[in-house]
Amino acid sequence: MFATGIENSYPTIQLPDGSTKRVDEMEKAGHYKYWEKDFDLVTEMGIEFLRYGPPYFKTHVAPGKYDWEFTDLTFNRMKEKGITPIVDLCHFGVPDWLGNFQNPDFPHYFAEYALAFAKRFPYLQFYTPVNEIFISAMFSAQYGWWNERLQSDQSFVTALKHLCKANVMAMHEILKVQSEASFIQSESSEYFHAVEPVAAPLARFLNQKRFLSLDLTYGYPMHVTMYEYLLSNGMTKDEYNWFQLNQVKAHCIMGNDYYVTNEHLVHPNGSTQASGEIFGYYVITNQYYNRYKLPIMHTETNIRMPACKEWLLKQWANVHRLKQDGVPVVGFTWYSLCHQVDWDSALRNDVGNVNELGLYDLDRQIMPVGEAYKYLIQQWGGIVNEERYGMLFNR
Repeated sequence: MFATGIENSYPTIQLPDGSTKRVDEMEKAGHYKYWEKDFDLVTEMGIEFLRYGPPYFKTHVAPGKYDWEFTDLTFNRMKEKGITPIVDLCHFGVPDWLGNFQNPDFPHYFAEYALAFAKRFPYLQFYTPVNEIFISAMFSAQYGWWNERLQSDQSFVTALKHLCKANVMAMHEILKVQSEASFIQSESSEYFHAVEPVAAPLARFLNQKRFLSLDLTYGYPMHVTMYEYLLSNGMTKDEYNWFQLNQVKAHCIMGNDYYVTNEHLVHPNGSTQASGEIFGYYVITNQYYNRYKLPIMHTETNIRMPACKEWLLKQWANVHRLKQDGVPVVGFTWYSLCHQVDWDSALRNDVGNVNELGLYDLDRQIMPVGEAYKYLIQQWGGIVNEERYGMLFNR
């Protein structure tokens, strides 16, 4: 499954004057204006699968009320063009009337939304109900960057349990309509490296914490340290047991995202910083696969110009090696179709910085990495035997 995506983040941030603002990446990158052209570009690339979702904050206008106008236009056009969406239902934010991820009613209303969407488009099979749960909870409730802008373990655990419950409940609702649905979790794959022995205990803790969103989603029996961490920060035993009883792991593909910022150094004073690529996608994905034993999809990667082509080939080589080693890898994604805006500050600075990492620029002109990805798809898309793999890999 060769894929790309339309970046559709929409968290709320605080501006320097103290006011709040919704960050809408579809607006910033021009998708509302150029959506028809964007779908043409997907087809032009030879890509069949597109990570794509309606702007949740605009679509779910009130309890039980939905504005499907833009969603109908876009999803019907994708069907006409033979593009298979991997439906991204919640991407870093909620409608104003729901507040933020601290709201205990969020899972209930989001599940209703997922059911309404599935009924409207019953033929769709692939879903990412909630995108990057770990990052959503960390950025919103641990770092204090987005949405509720809180900074505590308790607020993090609250956001985490609500996001995970929303994710699982949405899967159950979608399965009522589409029994063949497959759920591709898109989760950030992280690793924490201790720079000195004294930092090793914190690194071990963080390397367990990185699994929390998938552990809950999949009902995985987590380490006692994490169980105690959750209970000491507001999760009840009944809430924890709910996940054990309601997982639908058999319908899931473990989608994981890898960027150059996904590995971290842990210092003796407790601080962390980005380390750059040390282990890489191959090593870290093996860790996740050995934990969950689910099919894998590389659901996001990119890097800014001019390193894009080299990074693409490196990520593809990692995916290819995993596949050769018997790991059931089902897909690869360069994210996103077009350049993004203000992701250099994790969307916190609303200044219009264009991040040059898309297959196309914001004028919809193809970039060198777009040409490279198009060629990669042409060369590798139909390969079915190892002898042919070797011929092309050595070319």
